[in-house]
Amino acid sequence: MPNIKNRYPLIIIGAGPAGLSASIYASRYRVDNFIIGEAIGGLAFEAHKICNFPTETEISGRELMTKMRQHVESLGRPILIDKVVDVKKTKDGQFKITTQDGKEFFADAILLATGTEHRKLNLPNEDKFIGKGLSYCATCDAMFYPDKTVAIIGGSDSANTASLYLAEIAAKVYQIYRKSKLRGETLWVDQVTGNKKIEVIYNTRVINLKGKEKLEKIILDNPYQGEKEIAVDGLFIEIGTVPQKALIKELSLEINKAGYIRVSSDQTTSGEGIWAAGDITAASNNFHQIITACSEGAIAAESISKFLQQK
Repeated sequence: MPNIKNRYPLIIIGAGPAGLSASIYASRYRVDNFIIGEAIGGLAFEAHKICNFPTETEISGRELMTKMRQHVESLGRPILIDKVVDVKKTKDGQFKITTQDGKEFFADAILLATGTEHRKLNLPNEDKFIGKGLSYCATCDAMFYPDKTVAIIGGSDSANTASLYLAEIAAKVYQIYRKSKLRGETLWVDQVTGNKKIEVIYNTRVINLKGKEKLEKIILDNPYQGEKEIAVDGLFIEIGTVPQKALIKELSLEINKAGYIRVSSDQTTSGEGIWAAGDITAASNNFHQIITACSEGAIAAESISKFLQQK
């Protein structure tokens, strides 16, 4: 890895598809840049199977994000695995960036590409069972449930693909969805409803979790049938994501009602010298996909290059 300096024209915060793509394009524009991210690939790294990324008929999130990382590093760009905890503008107009490990960096421009985090159920005892039968990542934890009974909450593409993956490992999969019909790509929906290992329970919510040392039962509520218990060995929550808000709030950036950053067509935010790209934004018609994140990262890099040239 190249030596990491403490000053760069551009610092990219976030190492998912948007941040990695931005670095690649910035490097092509001869913009000296540096990535700080908590994890390579973000939530995309967790995807069991990706079948809609050009050139890849089928690939795991881990493999695709590893390829993107290797591309970035082949251009001589350093990546620091750390969490940014503070960003402030200095008197001379630069940005001072502080990480969780106490490192400090300075930049003329920053790109926020921190993405989203898993939405929680917000049940009183939810945190008690995290890592003890409750997970937000099927790709990470499915291996712990061979020939077991598991449940997954959600009805979108992420939940549907997680159900299919779990069905390859577990003996039985309950997919619990609060609406009357699964949504997402028709291909995934058809595979879920046609899989004999998967039982979809519609119009139902999980309202409680039970167990002593680990999760043992989930309590379901159906407006037509009332409450019932299901014994499970594991529960996977796939009910969407929410933007990571800490830095957005600290930088006082304009957001929409859902908390996503509003950006212009060139990915500029309401803050001077600050761009945003990927799932953290309200761009691309709110179509949060790996390919749209890559596109936004590329657009941001081109815009930042012009900004730095003028500066």
